[in-house]
Amino acid sequence: MATHITEECINCGACEPECPNQAISQGDEIYVINPDRCTECVGFYDHEECQAVCPVECCLPDPKRPENEAQLIARAIELHPDDAELKARADKNEYASRFRK
Repeated sequence: MATHITEECINCGACEPECPNQAISQGDEIYVINPDRCTECVGFYDHEECQAVCPVECCLPDPKRPENEAQLIARAIELHPDDAELKARADKNEYASRFRK
């Protein structure tokens, strides 16, 4: 599932710089996550980094966009084609993922 930001967002901006995919931006009223860029931090962290830094915990998996780990790591590789380390970790199946806790 891509992560989404709920209306409880207080516009603090803590999440935006933490996203490894630059999927978070300021929306009209609250911060928003582009689901086509969100990998739930698979490949980079063993948790969703936006949720970890959010003071009101409003960054949640979007139940309307179910995705599995394989889809998310493939998206991470697609978004970071020049990241040889990410590709190598993915090839070895040794990458960070919230699915592996």
